[in-house]
Amino acid sequence: MKLSNANLFLDGRFVPGGIRFSNVIEAVGPEVTGGIDLAGAYVIPGLIDIHTHGAMNEDASDGKPEGLVKMARYYAAGGVTSWCPTTMTLQEPELTRAMEAIRDFRRPADGAKVAGVHLEGPFLSLKKCGAQNPDNLHAPDAAMFHRLNDASGHRVRLVTVAPEEPGALPFIREVSQTCAVSLGHTTADYDTAMAAYAAGASHATHLFNAMPALNHREPGVVAAALDAGATVELITDGFHIHPAIVRLVHRLFGEKLVLISDSLRCAGMPDGDYELGGLPITLTEGVARLRGSSTLAGSSIHLMDGLRRAVSFGVPLEAAVLAATAVPAKVIRRDREIGALAPGLAADLLILDRDLRLQAVYIDGAAIR
Repeated sequence: MKLSNANLFLDGRFVPGGIRFSNVIEAVGPEVTGGIDLAGAYVIPGLIDIHTHGAMNEDASDGKPEGLVKMARYYAAGGVTSWCPTTMTLQEPELTRAMEAIRDFRRPADGAKVAGVHLEGPFLSLKKCGAQNPDNLHAPDAAMFHRLNDASGHRVRLVTVAPEEPGALPFIREVSQTCAVSLGHTTADYDTAMAAYAAGASHATHLFNAMPALNHREPGVVAAALDAGATVELITDGFHIHPAIVRLVHRLFGEKLVLISDSLRCAGMPDGDYELGGLPITLTEGVARLRGSSTLAGSSIHLMDGLRRAVSFGVPLEAAVLAATAVPAKVIRRDREIGALAPGLAADLLILDRDLRLQAVYIDGAAIR
């Protein structure tokens, strides 16, 4: 397959040219001509969502193979070609069932690929558990992590931990040898967060949400992530983070920024009542909250929505694309396989018009839309 006369996203900028691919990318750049003329449309890598719990009234924690298939189709239809099923704070038997379902997942031809698992909990802070079920919290436990990773077929690529919890630093030292470790759902101060980054953590989960605010005398996780050179997630739905803070984080963190959806089972669904890790949530006008409270509970957006909104908030298109493709691929240590338009990488790519409307999706070189 060849696509030509396109604006290709290469090395963080758009350049004119074409791309030739089978299941992997074979050649890309100005020298590729012929094939389908795209008349200047954008060609970017497929989006990678490393923090998404669910969609279409399904959740990665449910342990339902058919639910994972529905989710994979929803993601792919909107331009996410790889995703990390993200689990909630649950008891170990429930998490084990979820891991086993993800291990046995077989991608449908029109579905996104599972790039790994994100364990968002249960190793979190009670004071900052947010929409996670406090009854299921667990002290950081490397042995438990390894059991869950074994159950997943060694697919865990990211785990969130509160570094102030007892045993967190030894946990981070050990587990960071297996996957990326992120700080989140935490009350950690700057010094504690810096100790965690020195121990091997490298990421921050949904920056600003479920952690202390950035304060001029108490800089907390936000400043520690910056000083440590960590990558950081942002939910750019317009509700979790003010657009001015989205712009600020882009300017501060640059190519360390990762866009995520943090979507729940209510994504792609109408307003109404849903469930999250055993807790009731309500979706009203696109905003999901714990029922009867003002606590935000993840989002209802697709990552492509988040990319478009980030651009509308003032993040340059090139930076937003990088934050939804190459950077998350690096976070989960898959950048030699996915996340860029480069020879030898999977032919996961999107065609967008100048208004960022999705025109086509290719996964492993096959058109699914």
